[in-house]
Amino acid sequence: MDYKERLKELIKERALKVADEPIFKLSSGKMSNYYMDLRTITLDPEGGYIIGNIIFEMIKDKNPDAVGGLTLGADPIAYGTAIVSYLNKQPINPFVVRKEPKGHGTGKQIEGNVKPGDKVFIVEDVVTTAGSSIKAAKIARDFGMEILGIITIIDREEGGKENIEKEGFKFYPIFSISEFLKK
Repeated sequence: MDYKERLKELIKERALKVADEPIFKLSSGKMSNYYMDLRTITLDPEGGYIIGNIIFEMIKDKNPDAVGGLTLGADPIAYGTAIVSYLNKQPINPFVVRKEPKGHGTGKQIEGNVKPGDKVFIVEDVVTTAGSSIKAAKIARDFGMEILGIITIIDREEGGKENIEKEGFKFYPIFSISEFLKK
């Protein structure tokens, strides 16, 4: 199976919403006439498996210790990748970055079997301006992790790549929005 082609089909079938007017409010606050609801795919057994395979193939030769990002968008992507890595006998731990440090117990902001010095990839479903991805990467870096790069399923091509690179991180999109929209 060509996982990338199947993922593209799923995105077209389930996730891409297009309107004549800008009716969709993005996390950046900007209004848009299209929206990618990738949770319809990342939170699906087939979608999670396909995404896990694609990302595992992208990163396996770089020998990361873990993969994760800002909750909630990154969580199913990290889990899918971790499961596929285990099935391929090259386990990569998933981790979760909380938006704010936990208010009780140990007060952790990063959850999972990770430690300072681990080499990690940050994952995200959609990058617009990359605010969430950069926040997760900086929290992980401040914790002591080495950031190997930021991976997204969709780059909306609205400055995210440039913002990520300006912060010194490498950027690896699986798709760009222009592959789905006629501009």
